[in-house]
Amino acid sequence: MGAVDQATTGGYLERYDQALAEDPISAFGLVREWMRTDWRSLFAELRERRPVFVTPGFTVVTRFADVAEVLAHEQVFSVRAFGPRLDAALGAPFMLGRDATPMNWREKGLMQLMLAPEDAAGVRELTGGLADELLDAARPDGRLEAVEGLFRPVALGVCARYFGIPGPDPRTLGRWTRAIVADGFANFLGDPELQAASAKAGAELVAHLREQLAEHRATLLAGRDLPDDVFARLVRTSLPAGAAVSDDRILINMAGLPLGFVESAPGAMAEAVEQLLLRPRVLAEATAVAGDPERFDPYVWEALRFSPFFKLLPRLCERDHVLAAGTPRSTVIPAGTFVLAAPASAMFDAAVVQEPDEFRLDRPRHHQLFFGSGHHACLGVHVAGVVIAETVRRLLLRPGVRLLPPPEGQVERSLGIFPDTFVLGLGTGTREG
Repeated sequence: MGAVDQATTGGYLERYDQALAEDPISAFGLVREWMRTDWRSLFAELRERRPVFVTPGFTVVTRFADVAEVLAHEQVFSVRAFGPRLDAALGAPFMLGRDATPMNWREKGLMQLMLAPEDAAGVRELTGGLADELLDAARPDGRLEAVEGLFRPVALGVCARYFGIPGPDPRTLGRWTRAIVADGFANFLGDPELQAASAKAGAELVAHLREQLAEHRATLLAGRDLPDDVFARLVRTSLPAGAAVSDDRILINMAGLPLGFVESAPGAMAEAVEQLLLRPRVLAEATAVAGDPERFDPYVWEALRFSPFFKLLPRLCERDHVLAAGTPRSTVIPAGTFVLAAPASAMFDAAVVQEPDEFRLDRPRHHQLFFGSGHHACLGVHVAGVVIAETVRRLLLRPGVRLLPPPEGQVERSLGIFPDTFVLGLGTGTREG
């Protein structure tokens, strides 16, 4: 949904309640459709009238404090809703799906060490070079298909040169990540075809990484050094006698990097660009300071507040829990409930976020939930942030970037989530800045 207007059209709850009384399946279908197309208006009504929205199939949490509560209590609201699917795809336990366990704490800490915050400047430079090459190639056409022509190639280029995972080729690596993430994060109905495609892609990804690991080992045994990428760093940590990082754990944790990046980073780029282009005044301000990343980046983060890539974060309630205890919206969430925490709604909760409908650059960081919050906040936020912001910045340094009329200029998404195409108008002059 690209519109800037945040006004509530209303009537969702009345239509839902009526449909639920007549046909629960059709009521479920209505909510799914609204979440895909009218989520802003739906969430606005829920925040006001039914902030903890209980349905027979799931519960949606929309207020800022309640979303934060869900995301902060991993032992109560676990990722078991999707974690086992990632385990199945990769053929081994993945720390993301192991809430509050020694494996999770140990391997999360290990990967935070590998994804060093001080790498951000170099990754920004790498990202800028990749983006400029792609944009230079697109200029003669006067238009750019931004997903496959810029956003995904940049993400896959960072995977190759910073993570150290070039894939057999970028297209194959991209196909693997889409299949695995689609099943893990979007297959709420358990489509067997998506599950089978995920298992096949996961086996191929891990087998490829195993071959790459063997090559790294052979290089080191031959007395040659490895490049300074994340994969090489992780391999080196396993060299000392008694090191706790086995080859299998290296493979699974390396497989997790493109899964957490290749879909989410381009998705965030598409959302941010669309939101900026929808606001001519804001766009003019952003392009005026685009020569300075420090001044430009806040425009990207505020744009993402208006439309984060992951609008809903799934959790499974492990035991009975009173949500928002002591408030008028206090609700018992029974064990086994599928819970959807809605950061896209929370970031517009006027009880916490000042003037939520205004585009403001002075938002505190803890009001920005698009990198997650709590136990499962983005591990590589320092790196992912500069990739997203720098790609958008390099694009807007080009003259004449604009939305095209629909349908061509609309973002087309798979499963209602993953961007596939987004055609932009692009000037033919030289880049600015």
